[in-house]
Amino acid sequence: MTIPIATPAAARRLRRTLAGELHVPGEPGYEFARRPLHDTIDPRPAMVVEARGAADVRAAVVAAREHDLPLAVQATGHGTHVPADGAILVRTSDLAAVLVDPDRRVARVGPGAVWGDVLAAAAPFGLAPLSGSSPSVGVTGYTLGGGLGWLARRHGFAADSLLRAEVVTADGSIVTATADDHADLFWALRGGGGSFGVVTAMELRLHLVAEVYAGTACFAIDRAPETLMRYREWIADAPDALSTAVLLMHLPEGERVLAIRAMHVGEADEARRLLAPLFAAAGPPLVDGMRPMRFADASMGGTAPRHLELVHDLPDAVIEAIVAAQAAPTVEVRHWGGAMARRAAGAGPVGPRDVPLSVIADAHVPELAAALAPHATGGSFLNFLADPARTATAYAPADYEALREVKAAYDPDDVFRIGHAIPPADATLSRRSARRSRAASA
Repeated sequence: MTIPIATPAAARRLRRTLAGELHVPGEPGYEFARRPLHDTIDPRPAMVVEARGAADVRAAVVAAREHDLPLAVQATGHGTHVPADGAILVRTSDLAAVLVDPDRRVARVGPGAVWGDVLAAAAPFGLAPLSGSSPSVGVTGYTLGGGLGWLARRHGFAADSLLRAEVVTADGSIVTATADDHADLFWALRGGGGSFGVVTAMELRLHLVAEVYAGTACFAIDRAPETLMRYREWIADAPDALSTAVLLMHLPEGERVLAIRAMHVGEADEARRLLAPLFAAAGPPLVDGMRPMRFADASMGGTAPRHLELVHDLPDAVIEAIVAAQAAPTVEVRHWGGAMARRAAGAGPVGPRDVPLSVIADAHVPELAAALAPHATGGSFLNFLADPARTATAYAPADYEALREVKAAYDPDDVFRIGHAIPPADATLSRRSARRSRAASA
């Protein structure tokens, strides 16, 4: 990789201003600091900033802009699909503070926090965030990308729970975005991704959820077709309090099984009654891991998406292809809808609100992809999207154009251009015109 000529000057500037550490190629610490979470990419940033506060983030943003270097942010590395080659990479892992206000039911979260941090802080008050499937997932990137968790059918996307964000914008300003201040930026952050600035703190709404009935039950694979056929009918009457997925997966020993995964916010007896038709179709469970538990302990796992399609139905041809896709370690059919489908006034640009089902495979199986294609919406979901060339498919067309206008207002020079970047519509657009465009698309 060729290091941009401006990099030494940017590094000298940052060394004079940072409270945290700076790592450049060839110096101790660089190889460790540049590492991604997954080995699917091998990033070679021009330098890595270990931020110790918002001032460090601001210094990195100003250096990136003035020296024409791209800027990328990483907390845990989840969802990182593009290497930050030649960029200033800002690591926020040390900024992981979480403060819970139980009276307001709000959590204030640092940009390096993971969901396990928020769960631990909220659980003593009987409160729950709209967290992801794993406690190790970073809060900020997950929320900015939409955030589909196991409480989403009851309370909406994680992006819908965002109340306030402190943001370092491309010109080095530190602003607070809410529904009343910098409202266009606030709207964009609620599902539009990290293309508009660096979030250095956010406030999230918490919900009164202390205990749930949750877990996974495994069944013999030969009942998979009947169970999926029953599932496509059963979801029509499923209450918002119940989130479910049907999976075909390989156990560690190699055996392929059918699995039903569920979380119910309510009594165990009611959950079992609601799930009874699916269990009847699936047959006697090989293992039944469903039980009452604290929400904070309900680490449900998830399917790492290599192929995602959003569908309105499960016709027989799709079910047959799912059952036949033995090359994929896991294929998951998940029920969406509920509160996710109800777009409140001022809600952010999260795209697939009207889609009831997703089919996710953790490996690309050409036969499955071909069977899904005629029935898929063509849309996607930012958190599950690996290809930055398809970023626009995560949004309704009007929302995507409004996002481009907000981008033009806050980052006309495209400093934040790595990953799922939104291109600016026109660098001369004012914030007022971007706000008008965003309001017209709502």
